[in-house]
Amino acid sequence: MKRLMGMVVVAGIACAPLAAQPAPAGKMIALKAARLWDGKSDRVVSPGVVVVADGKIKAAGASVVIPAGAEVMELGDATLLPGFMDAHTHLTFDYDEDWQRGQMSRLRKNVAEQALDSAEIARKTLWAGFTTVRNVGAGEYIDVGLRNAIRSGKVPGPRILAAGNSIGTSGGHCDDLAGYRQGLFGRESGPDIGVADGPDQMRLAVRLNHKYGADTIKTCATGGVLSPTDAVDTPQLTQAELDALVDEAHALRLKTAAHAHGAEGAKRAVRAGIDSIEHGSFLDDEALELMKARGTFYVPTLMAAQGLRERMARPDAFPPAILEKAKAAAAALDATVRRAIARGVRIALGTDAAVYPHGRNAEEFAELVRLGMRPVDALKAGTSVDAELFGLADRLGTLEAGKIADVVAVPGDPTTDIRQTQKVFFVMKEGTVYRHDKK
Repeated sequence: MKRLMGMVVVAGIACAPLAAQPAPAGKMIALKAARLWDGKSDRVVSPGVVVVADGKIKAAGASVVIPAGAEVMELGDATLLPGFMDAHTHLTFDYDEDWQRGQMSRLRKNVAEQALDSAEIARKTLWAGFTTVRNVGAGEYIDVGLRNAIRSGKVPGPRILAAGNSIGTSGGHCDDLAGYRQGLFGRESGPDIGVADGPDQMRLAVRLNHKYGADTIKTCATGGVLSPTDAVDTPQLTQAELDALVDEAHALRLKTAAHAHGAEGAKRAVRAGIDSIEHGSFLDDEALELMKARGTFYVPTLMAAQGLRERMARPDAFPPAILEKAKAAAAALDATVRRAIARGVRIALGTDAAVYPHGRNAEEFAELVRLGMRPVDALKAGTSVDAELFGLADRLGTLEAGKIADVVAVPGDPTTDIRQTQKVFFVMKEGTVYRHDKK
């Protein structure tokens, strides 16, 4: 995904007061449902009970005794699960089925309007049951501002791991000025907006992202589908550049993610020690084996391919060059993911939200199952596995005593019908109920 184009840092985000309010300190809430899946087991237990107080889980399971005086919330024939996670979102971009129109919209909107749009997208994502996301690229550090506004309770939304500027090379997938005439914006791209050439500039770009609040570092190791001037599968960073970027990020205790459709760029990123490969449409067997050996997570973003297919069904949705790249990537991805699953590569759930309409993130669970993953493993990909990728497994990803109280409920049993994940009706984040569709 392309980042936004402004040059002004977001100072804040205004929004109407939240309807959701945290429970008073010390108050016990007991969630009861027909079933519970804890985020790590291979089966549900019945019944399901989660006891929450002060934003933390006090107890969870089938044999939990509800404390006297606790407020009991009966959720009926449903399954309690950990809050869902998405490792690849773009909450600061709105979806537009027409590529050209979307480009013009981003150029015309000022940063404040983009930020306000992002607040609504964040709310929609939380309502879908996603309580934690990794936002892998946003201009003007809008995702950092959005993260802070959510954290302080000004707007509802998921917990955000913000990347700030995606980092890439001149003319590559992460260069927002690529595709426009020279001089149009009065400057060339540079490390201050995530465009770097050579190892030293890569380190500078990482340091600038860290300076301005990024939680994670995202780079573009190959070309992309929706960028106008590059081939989708060619490598865009040298081994030395990737080595410097990953080394600098890890020295700052930041996780890293590499956009990589092509096999060679992905292998360079894995050799550099990248934490996750995103998309991976054209990964070859050598790349998959290298990822398995190194423990590199794979985030295939199947919903991005679905979004591309839906858009390609419309005439003139993309310029011809982008259309050809979209067709090639979407056609190759399914077979790649099937091979990754068969080889036991660690797959984390991420969707590339904004390439498809926001709020449909949970459809990624069914896409993983369609390609051969067990429903329970797909659920793990979007909970405990993502938590491990994010470095948050000690706090999130499972329903266990001591963990942060992020809990969602869906009708029926998603371990037998994975599409139930698309019917979230209850969302709790840090002990606060944000959604409860009472029947």
